[in-house]
Amino acid sequence: MVRHHHFVTKSSNSSEISVQCSGSGSISQPTPPNNAIPSVGLSVMAAEEAESLHVVLFPFLARGHIPAFLRLAALLHELRPGITVTLVSTARLLASLSLPDTTPPIRLHALPFAPADHGLPPGAESLADIHVHQFIAFFQASESLRPAFEGFVSGLRSPVCIIADALFAWTADVDRTRGAFHAVFLPGGAFGNAVFFSVWEHLPHTLAAAGDEFPLPDFPSVVLHRTQIPRYMLAATGADPWTALLPPGHLLLPQDRRGPGQHRPRTRNSINADQMTQLALGLEASGRPFLWVLRPPLGIDATDGFKPEWLPAGFEERTAKANRGLLVRGWAPQVRILAHPSTGALLSHCGWNSILESLCHGVPLIGWPLGAEQFFNAMLVAEWGVCVEVARGNLESSAVASGAVAETVGTVMGGTAKGDEMRRNAAVIARAMAAAWEGRRGSSAASLEGFLRCVEMS
Repeated sequence: MVRHHHFVTKSSNSSEISVQCSGSGSISQPTPPNNAIPSVGLSVMAAEEAESLHVVLFPFLARGHIPAFLRLAALLHELRPGITVTLVSTARLLASLSLPDTTPPIRLHALPFAPADHGLPPGAESLADIHVHQFIAFFQASESLRPAFEGFVSGLRSPVCIIADALFAWTADVDRTRGAFHAVFLPGGAFGNAVFFSVWEHLPHTLAAAGDEFPLPDFPSVVLHRTQIPRYMLAATGADPWTALLPPGHLLLPQDRRGPGQHRPRTRNSINADQMTQLALGLEASGRPFLWVLRPPLGIDATDGFKPEWLPAGFEERTAKANRGLLVRGWAPQVRILAHPSTGALLSHCGWNSILESLCHGVPLIGWPLGAEQFFNAMLVAEWGVCVEVARGNLESSAVASGAVAETVGTVMGGTAKGDEMRRNAAVIARAMAAAWEGRRGSSAASLEGFLRCVEMS
């Protein structure tokens, strides 16, 4: 089965921990499969704070960011059963969580947030609730959480460690005021983020000598193509709104005092209507069975539902009649699908969570990166020999032909030498990921243990 993945779904069973400790270096390791993580339960905030370490987790206001923080909470409880872990977010986001009533418990703390006060729709408490043109206003509005967050942290009596989303860099100032330990959580991959920030730093595509391909000054061996540069970077002039939000040369560091220009832009991960038609025709022509989780095309509100005219006439009926296609509107259990032995590949936008979800099950990838660091993630997994890129981007100029889709699906899923090699490589990576969490000597387990010791000695 092939599943097309339009946007970052972080209901994954693995995510990368990439945290920078204040003065202590960094950790960048994949978290384990679900069966290696203890269940996370919910408890009412206790009246008295324990004397043990209190870890405060603060994900950005995006539903896809929260599961990675919950998995981190479970791992922290596994390594340090006595610590207190509190997840902080808005009331609406916290109320949307479905947590098993098991131990170890995790505490929840809601912060007041009034998006309408910032020109946003009432109730817009996550990126999923707004359109792309409202992203900048949303990032700026999220800074209104600061006073309530400061008040919460200042009332904690235990030794405190704040682990905040990279989009909440201002929490480092709260850390200094409170005397707490501070770390930045990056759910994405180390390579993809390093290249992304390097491109922002140097804007190499704007240099006079730059053609369609150009090396990165920080990483000369990394050669990029202009089609791998996100739209807002291509348009960067130094005076545009995205540049004002995250100026080139200003990286996101926990020790930086930079005020409002501290956020990394995100893009909505959907393909345009023409691309959707070509993808459908390509899947049908491939002759391979597929499962496609449908999202409306780029620019259409996901809450408006999916319209039949966005697919070729008769496509759904033909593929269903041939018992080769299953279309899912809305959410699908990606991890369960990837774990099924019939799943032969994942057609993904190359978000890091989806990459790790796929590879931990030994499933190779068909890449269609759409924005941000996804282009660079696709480069990495292609170099690992587990991904073939079928298309790139969702601009009107980003063409994809149905024939290319059919050919790529056949290469990866058919009995080709390339497909066989990709499956072998994916199986090797899956074993390495599992070994990283075997006991406390696994590389990822040892890295997280080292991080906790860094916190405890601070």
